[in-house]
Amino acid sequence: MKTTNLVLFAAVTLSALTGCRGQTSQDAPVFGIRNMFNQPKYLIQEESDFFPDHRTMRPLVEGVIARDEDVDLRIAQGRLDDQSGYVLEIPREVVMRMGGMDSLQKRGRDVYGIFCAICHDEAGGGNGMAAQHAQAVGAAAFAPPSFHQDRLRHAPDGQIFATITNGKNNMPPYAMQIPVNDRWAVVSYVRVLQLAQPKLPGGN
Repeated sequence: MKTTNLVLFAAVTLSALTGCRGQTSQDAPVFGIRNMFNQPKYLIQEESDFFPDHRTMRPLVEGVIARDEDVDLRIAQGRLDDQSGYVLEIPREVVMRMGGMDSLQKRGRDVYGIFCAICHDEAGGGNGMAAQHAQAVGAAAFAPPSFHQDRLRHAPDGQIFATITNGKNNMPPYAMQIPVNDRWAVVSYVRVLQLAQPKLPGGN
């Protein structure tokens, strides 16, 4: 008897569920908790009468710093404290907190392989797959530079860090994708690649 009732109940339930599929209704949808559906909130870019400037999206308080951003300009931006130029070498604090230069360079190799090699190639010569494709379609002007030219060999570490952070020319900024410490790690690995490659006679 119990089995018969169970089968009957299952059949009725299945019939009720399948009978609702594909049908339309003029009735308003049912919301168990209305205040989760109709929330008193502003939408993005919506005008507000509450604030004098009528902006819903409030500007950041002056001087606010993101929780994951380093307050030291040398580390966060690669620039000297007085903003007069770039730091010449990777800040010692970064090297220490990454476990030493060896660990920093190993991390840099991994991050470089993920984000940089596609354009700059594994050796830093500027002939990665993206560059090869650009040349194949006649867009050689979009090819990235080689790290082995004198201009970049003698560039301050902070300048390379800033380029990774902010982008340059056709290179997009990577501040959102690569954390601060990892950007410095990439700088350290670029230096490894430069030391590993002999300078070519007449190279620029």
